[in-house]
Amino acid sequence: MVLIVRVTPKAARSQIGGVVDGALKITLHAPPAGGRANAELIHLLSKTFAIPKSRIEILSGETARIKHVLLRGSKEEEIAAKLKNMISF
Repeated sequence: MVLIVRVTPKAARSQIGGVVDGALKITLHAPPAGGRANAELIHLLSKTFAIPKSRIEILSGETARIKHVLLRGSKEEEIAAKLKNMISF
């Protein structure tokens, strides 16, 4: 499953915050320098969806706020159900 995410680095805490303009809004505590925000994004998604970090890949947007992230090894229905429980559409 590919998620479109809008990342805001250097936030007070890392969390999934809702949907904005069709993208999943994610705030990250880490700064963007040195790829630390991307690493924290992968860690947050791994923890949230119970997927190993090795099964998560940033397809596009490595240096942009809008990213396309591939989640392998999890069913779309499971991911959608977890997202519905965390945020309201």
